[in-house]
This record gives sequence, structure tokens and C-alpha cells, in this order.
Amino acid sequence: MQPRPYDSHMQERLVDRHPEVPADQLVAQMVPPPMFDEVSFASYIPDPKEPSQAAAVRKAEEFAGQVAKIHKAASKKSLFGKKKAVTGAGLYLDGGFGVGKTHLLASIFHSAPAPKSFGTFGELTNLVGALGFVNAVERLSANSLLCIDEFELDDPGDTTMVSRLLTELSAAGVSIAATSNTLPSQLGEGRFAAQDFLREIKKLGSIFEPVRVDGPDYRHRDLPPAPEPTSPEVLAERAAATPGSTLDDYDALLKHLSTLHPSKYGALINGVTSVFVSGVHPVTDQAVALRIVVLADRLYDASIPVTVSGAKLDEIFSQEMLDGGYRKKYLRAISRLLALSRFEAATT
Repeated sequence: MQPRPYDSHMQERLVDRHPEVPADQLVAQMVPPPMFDEVSFASYIPDPKEPSQAAAVRKAEEFAGQVAKIHKAASKKSLFGKKKAVTGAGLYLDGGFGVGKTHLLASIFHSAPAPKSFGTFGELTNLVGALGFVNAVERLSANSLLCIDEFELDDPGDTTMVSRLLTELSAAGVSIAATSNTLPSQLGEGRFAAQDFLREIKKLGSIFEPVRVDGPDYRHRDLPPAPEPTSPEVLAERAAATPGSTLDDYDALLKHLSTLHPSKYGALINGVTSVFVSGVHPVTDQAVALRIVVLADRLYDASIPVTVSGAKLDEIFSQEMLDGGYRKKYLRAISRLLALSRFEAATT
């Protein structure tokens, strides 16, 4: 079947979308991405060459059992009708890209009693920004568990705010599980004067028991290099032949992202079946690059295939940017976009 001719009047574009997300929906939507809906400790297959993975599964299961006990104890009332003072537990899964940390985090989430919340570090800071600190603490304090994926400190303000937030939640009996590519003691290094905030970072570190998860990125196992970019003409044809897809010019899309709060990026791609982007090229502006990182995360969470023309997706960040303080974020974004582009390449 030949693809129908491209008609610019029929093709939907992300730049034409202007989503609004009410603040009260931000807590309700803090759940694992759809791809992790069915995961469990049993479905995590440890690499026999990486003993830390099997050990991490055991630790995560033990932690999940702790969460339920702590929440039950915290929910009991004393003789005076007040909740008992119980401190939440903390688990920090540290490891490289694609070793299954999010799988384990989602498994912990599924094992915990409600209410509970799951979000990336960025989504958590966006939540506090939208609700206000006091309101956010009040809403999250009823939780048995708060799961934070991709924990990272990008600026001094986040350090102080997150330290205070997690300290208050832990004191309220909320257990906290996090994943990161950076040990708690090294948070903030290379991005701001971390030594000036050492006390806050140490306070954060004291909340968690760190557990290392080693191994190669599973998204790169037995996979070919980045697919060659599609020609602009074929890109348009594929987009036109894919119901529910969007087709955007790269620069126009980047400009549109600058007009939206990152908390809206998930709503921006809601219902989209496949994303096509023309004219991709390396970016050299940090603010632009970090928006790409957030969009890549949301696309990956939603398992939306990505196809591009222009530069390869492993070339979207300049070498100078990859050598900077946000290297880990950029490499994660590349890894995720490559996984999505390979999926598209395999299905077309």
C-alpha cells in the first residue's frame, strides 16, 4: 500500500498544541509510565555477569516490605488521637543508564499501599512549584511512599527545597525511594558550587541507603548504531501515512517548547502515536538542550516512536555540551531517543 500524498493541512503538529494542566491533576498523575504498568520484582531479569543486580532486587523487595510496615505504624493513632511519630525508610538505587533502576522503582511502587506517588525529579520540583511548598508537603504527607526517578540536583535552589521537602516527608512517615546516576555525596558536582551546600547534600544522603546497580545499558544490547536520518520527503510521507502522528520542524518545535512549562510536556504529546521531526541539528544552548531532555523523557515514558530527518539523534548535543556538567542528562536523552527511533525503524 502506497502512503497517501502529504497534505500539510491534514498533518497535526505539536507546535499547534497548547495544553493546560490544572495543578490538582499533577499529584493524581504521579504514577509510573505506562511501560512500567505491569513490571514486578519477578519480571526483572538480573544479568548473571552483574551480581549487583540480583542484590539490588533483594534490597528493593526488602524495602517494599518496610514501606508497608512503616505506613501501618504511622497510620495508628496514639491514646491522644494523634498519629504516632514514625520515620520513613529511604532507598537510593545508583547506577548507569538502562540497568533497570526504573523497573525496580516501579516494582516498589506497585508493592506499596496507597496513597503513593511516582515521578521524575523534574516532575517533583514542578509539582512543588505549581502547588506551593506547604500545599505539596500537605498532600504528599499522607503517602506511604514517594518514588523519585532520575534524582539529580541542577541548581542550589533545588538543593535547599528538596532537602527540606524530603526531610519533612520522612519525618511524617513517608518512605522515599529514588534512582540516580550520581551518588548522594556527589550530587550537584559540576553544575554548581556543591561544596557550599554540603550540609544540605549530607542531609539528603542521610535519608537514603544507597544500593549500586551495575551493568551495560540494556537499550544498547545487541542493537545497531543510530538509524540513518530519513529524507525530508520520505519523512513527510511516513507522517501522512501514520494516523495520530505529528510532524514538526525542529527549530519551530524547540521554540514552542520554550513557551511551555516542562510540566506540560506530557500533555503536549498526549494521544500522539508517533513523532516525526524534520531538520534536526546539534544544539549548543543549554536551556534548549535541557528542554529536549525533558521531552525525550516524556516521549520515552509514553513509548512514542521518533523518526527524524537531518542529523542523527546521537548528534543532537554538541561535544562541548556533552563535556559539561549535564553530560549524564544528555546521554540519557540520547539513549532514550535512540531506543524510540530504533522502535520506529523496526516497525516501518
